[in-house]
Amino acid sequence: MSKRRSRGDGGLHWDEKRQRWIATANLGFDPSGKRIVKRGSGRTKTEAKNKLKEVLRDHEDGLAIAPSGYTVADAVNDWLTYGLAGRDPRTVENCTILSQNHVIPALGARKLRDLSAEDVDRWLAAKSRTLSTRTLQAVHSCLNRSIKRAMARDKVKRNVVELCSVPQGQPGRPSKALTLAQAEAVLKAAEGSSMHAYIVVALLTGARTEELCALTWDHVFLKGRPDADPPQPPHIAVWRSVRRGGDTKTRKSRRTLALPARCVEVLWQHFEDQGWDRLAAGDKWEEHGLVFSSAVGKPLNATNVRRAFRQALKAAEGINADEWTPRELRHSFVSLLSDRGVPLEEISRLVGHSGTAVTEEVYRKQIRPVIQTGAVVMDGIFKRVPER
Repeated sequence: MSKRRSRGDGGLHWDEKRQRWIATANLGFDPSGKRIVKRGSGRTKTEAKNKLKEVLRDHEDGLAIAPSGYTVADAVNDWLTYGLAGRDPRTVENCTILSQNHVIPALGARKLRDLSAEDVDRWLAAKSRTLSTRTLQAVHSCLNRSIKRAMARDKVKRNVVELCSVPQGQPGRPSKALTLAQAEAVLKAAEGSSMHAYIVVALLTGARTEELCALTWDHVFLKGRPDADPPQPPHIAVWRSVRRGGDTKTRKSRRTLALPARCVEVLWQHFEDQGWDRLAAGDKWEEHGLVFSSAVGKPLNATNVRRAFRQALKAAEGINADEWTPRELRHSFVSLLSDRGVPLEEISRLVGHSGTAVTEEVYRKQIRPVIQTGAVVMDGIFKRVPER
């Protein structure tokens, strides 16, 4: 004869509506006097009892495990909604796009507690056939941070994403650099366009797009400071960027660059042209003090710059405008300097890299160890246009 269960031990019964066995256990009462009951269900008695054992183990471990219907999509959406608070809007936008395009469609329907390392490995392997390594790292990070947040809130016991390494993805389009002949063709084609001054300054100083978009006239000194000790030539202070808080990419990116004569000339003309734009815009003009802005003074973003840059390049001989991006003006700056013998350390300092390793890795095919320096060399490469 089987032993009768003690009072409070719970029970095992068949739920006709759910068509499942339900195993229950009574764990006493909460502070409000309500009975604490834990349940486990299954198609068989054994499955229901095993489920109940898992629930009881989780209770003993102090884990308030999420409901069985809590999915990967729920975890990702929770992270996107609350886990990115205070981040730059562009960061939030990028994470949202990556999650909605790559994470949720593939894994979103999977119950969070059932997600395995094998699921993540298969997902990453499939994505590696179409995405670059950098994008793979980004989507892995989105999922990893989502599950980590869920684990911190007792929605799941462990983060299986941390157990999975990111595979090698598809190679991206390698960056290119303009030859001297191509650079001259680009400068000639850009004359008369709204991007002329931008292209000249970007090519002859190596400043980043994000730095030039944030450059203000307060940081441009076209007359230099001849009365200073020692005298300062015409220069720009690259102290800001469009990043959150206005900081430059790294501490060493905050730098002051002497301007080649050609830059000084086009910036004087650009200052005059912007004055006419301000007059034409009238009440529509938005004053931000920016050197490079829209026709009504608004800040430019990377998309605006890329579109206008390619439009300006269409007249350049021997160049397919669709194959070039504004950041490759920076690559061209480094390549042209290295071809004229500027040492690696000086190039790294001019472009604001935190060290020579980045410069050497990206531009090692062009770099040759010789001696000379920035604006003077660029003046020698690009002869000053004679006054008309």
